[in-house]
Amino acid sequence: MSIVLGLPKGSLQDSTFALFKRAGFNVTCSSRSYTPSIDDEEIKCRLLRPQEMSRYVELGLLDAGICGYDWVYENGSDVHEICELNYSKATSNPVRWVLAVPNDSKIKSVKHLAGKRISTEAVGLVKRYLKKNHVKADVEFSWGATEVKAPELVDAIVDLTETGSSLRANNLRIVDTILRFIANKASWKNRAKRAKLEQLRTLLVGALEAQRRVLLKCNAPKASLDRVVKAMPALHAPTVNALHGGDWFAVESVVEERKVRDLIPALKSAGGTGIIELPLNKVIF
Repeated sequence: MSIVLGLPKGSLQDSTFALFKRAGFNVTCSSRSYTPSIDDEEIKCRLLRPQEMSRYVELGLLDAGICGYDWVYENGSDVHEICELNYSKATSNPVRWVLAVPNDSKIKSVKHLAGKRISTEAVGLVKRYLKKNHVKADVEFSWGATEVKAPELVDAIVDLTETGSSLRANNLRIVDTILRFIANKASWKNRAKRAKLEQLRTLLVGALEAQRRVLLKCNAPKASLDRVVKAMPALHAPTVNALHGGDWFAVESVVEERKVRDLIPALKSAGGTGIIELPLNKVIF
């Protein structure tokens, strides 16, 4: 049994390969190849543009694939969504489709788009979005550089953004956010293939969770133990182990990395010492 897995070619390729590396899979590919190698005999990889991934998954030419839900929605593909994988080409933030307008525009919400011209690469997505909000507007396909077309050529754009820096550079503001690992429905019903896909889901999600967390450890004397434990956040409770002699204890917990700069001084003030921070490969909940 093997599964055929579609991986995104283009801007997401390197970050996808890096994610699989953290999940425990080595994926390699030459610059001109569309068939990457992976060190798992039960997986065969194919490189495809995210825009067309969901169509091939729906047709059963791929058992599963990684693409944005926006393209599943745009293509109207009938597939099974295994899970969200929130990462992008530069950060661990998900890429979003957003409605943006010039900073000085009077457009404040989707309702103000009536009769306006909108430029986007995802025409179907935007038309469904407008229909859902009972708004009629002209939607035109953009061949690229969408963010530079407002306000001279169009009134608004719908485009992908990760950090929003390109929108800010072009004096645009976000009005609204519109709107994954997917599987062929028949493949998902196959017991062996589903088991393999669920294993992949666990490892990939675990690798993404680990990106945002670290292992924080410190020692504390018995007199300070309660204060240190109280200062150390944890999913359930910090791990506490007695050191040789019984008067000192080791305290550790998995914490969000963004909180560490405040946590370390707090732990030190509470009586913690020998504080260390360690990176993680996977965190499985």
